[in-house]
Amino acid sequence: MASDHLLALGLFAFGMDTISYQDLERRTDWNYGRTARYGARDVAQFTGPGSDTITLNGVLVPELAGHYSDLDRLREMGDSGKEHSLARGDGTVLGRFIIMALDTREQNIIKGGRPRRYDFALDLQRVD
Repeated sequence: MASDHLLALGLFAFGMDTISYQDLERRTDWNYGRTARYGARDVAQFTGPGSDTITLNGVLVPELAGHYSDLDRLREMGDSGKEHSLARGDGTVLGRFIIMALDTREQNIIKGGRPRRYDFALDLQRVD
């Protein structure tokens, strides 16, 4: 992966000169079975890994970097229902993820109803 790439979801690359994200939030859960005990706290037994979710929050300004079609491409990837490998720009593979949601907010609307800026949040869930 090129050094200006931040993250790749399948063949879709987030980069400094394309669509970029400002922050990455990750939440990892673990599962425990619980059994109630009389007069004491519940006993817990580890039953395995739980969900692993990532949210990318970013801004797309097509006049500076990225394209209007980038968000449409992410929607198409979500519509496919397929899982995609997620890797950092340094080559670290984070796992296989599916797109759970894409939220967008259009700002600075210009003639023709086209926004000059999009804020977006992309929710991913690990499936491997």
